[in-house]
Amino acid sequence: MARELIVALDEGTSNVKAVAIDARGDVVAKASRPLTVATPQPGWVEQDGLTLLNASLTVLRDVLNTVGENRVAALAISNQRETAIGWERHSGRPIGPALTWQCSRSGAFCDQLKRDNQEVLIRSITGLPVAPLFSASKMRWLLDNTPEGHSRADSGEICLGTIDAWLLWNLSGGQQFRCDTSNASRTQLLNLHSGGWDESMLALFGIPRAALPEICPSGSLFGVTRGLAGIPDGLPIMAMVGDSHAALYGHGLGAPGGVKATYGTGSSVMAPLGQADTSITSLATTVAWHDGQRLVYGLEGNIPHTGDGVAWMAQATGLTDGKGLVLSRALHELPASIDSTLGVYFVPALTGTGAPWWDDQARGVICGLSRGVTPAHLIRASLEAIAYQIADVIEAMRLHPDFRLETLMVDGGPTQNPWLMQFQADLLGCPVARSSTPELSALGAGLLARRTLGQLNDEQLLALMPEHDLWQPDPGRHERCQQSWLGWQDAVKRTLWQPSS
Repeated sequence: MARELIVALDEGTSNVKAVAIDARGDVVAKASRPLTVATPQPGWVEQDGLTLLNASLTVLRDVLNTVGENRVAALAISNQRETAIGWERHSGRPIGPALTWQCSRSGAFCDQLKRDNQEVLIRSITGLPVAPLFSASKMRWLLDNTPEGHSRADSGEICLGTIDAWLLWNLSGGQQFRCDTSNASRTQLLNLHSGGWDESMLALFGIPRAALPEICPSGSLFGVTRGLAGIPDGLPIMAMVGDSHAALYGHGLGAPGGVKATYGTGSSVMAPLGQADTSITSLATTVAWHDGQRLVYGLEGNIPHTGDGVAWMAQATGLTDGKGLVLSRALHELPASIDSTLGVYFVPALTGTGAPWWDDQARGVICGLSRGVTPAHLIRASLEAIAYQIADVIEAMRLHPDFRLETLMVDGGPTQNPWLMQFQADLLGCPVARSSTPELSALGAGLLARRTLGQLNDEQLLALMPEHDLWQPDPGRHERCQQSWLGWQDAVKRTLWQPSS
């Protein structure tokens, strides 16, 4: 039987899934497992690295058992970005928790970098603002809090990586220590211009080169599976890419002028660029992907709390099933049952704000409460907050000369809410096109792997991209939404940290 399937592993923050994709780009099998996060202190957000690994291996086995391993040509990986993990090279045991992208425990170190006037240098080299979101300061924290961590890392005893490197290490039986260009660009250690680890950034953050993985194009042979129960040896891993980047690829957006928003626990708004332009200081410049032949850059705004903010509000208002799961029907019906939020705004800065504000000291605010406010108004405010935050990032993107917004391409779990999609279209005043597949990040990684195998060219790949559902803006509602957006911006200012005099 021909090996015509690509199995893509999509390791996210709240769940991990694996999907099998056939030669037509259709998902023919899938499996998923939920994941949990721990918050041991305010602003600290972490996950257990072994739990992430075991859940990933479980969904891979499930899909391989469903489709038959003899039909699989290659594996691909898309992953939550910026999350940092360290492990012992000899034993493979983690040296501590995986510090997720939401974690702000390294905020004090980042503040010191700002006081030392390092932000201009860091941005010019890495394209990223100084913020605890990115991996380098998290890696430093892991070494600081591991006995003899820095000396052991310098001698090569400790490996530091993003989640793609951690999964590859384990999938290959410890034989391959590599990461892809897109994930490397999120560490704050990659030189955007040279494409390699930057010595000045390594010194500034205190990260030994010996502890870091080899950087490879997103589409390349990273290694083969080895020594895993229920997973055959020798399956090639042909693509690794950050999940938001994989979604951009899955939308078919590789040329300047397009823009996509991935809605999830947090959100990423990304527009492809032809060069590494770091002039817009409120946004990040990053590597979108390297397909083995072409390097595509991206202009991006990262938002830490979008779907996460809705989940928090649903829990606070009692809209859960008793097991912590949000009642999705209520989220669909309640916002449409009322005409407005009665002036309520919810700014979900639960561990700080991301783009374009970048204030990790900020904390969430609910303002505009009056006697008539009900849970429906609060739920609607939490959903509106998603759209407002994405609009804030797009407004910053308009400063770039290559940027234009004709249609917003969207994907991710919250996009299944039609009320939210219509509100987003009305707010922006442009069409919103939702990918018809809920597995877009996995599909993007899978299509990149198929391209790496040499089975398809770019034109043939575009033909496999999924269809989109479209929402058109209403001019009258657009004007009202623009007025409400001004009130949102005032609410955001209330969350931003002000030092005491």
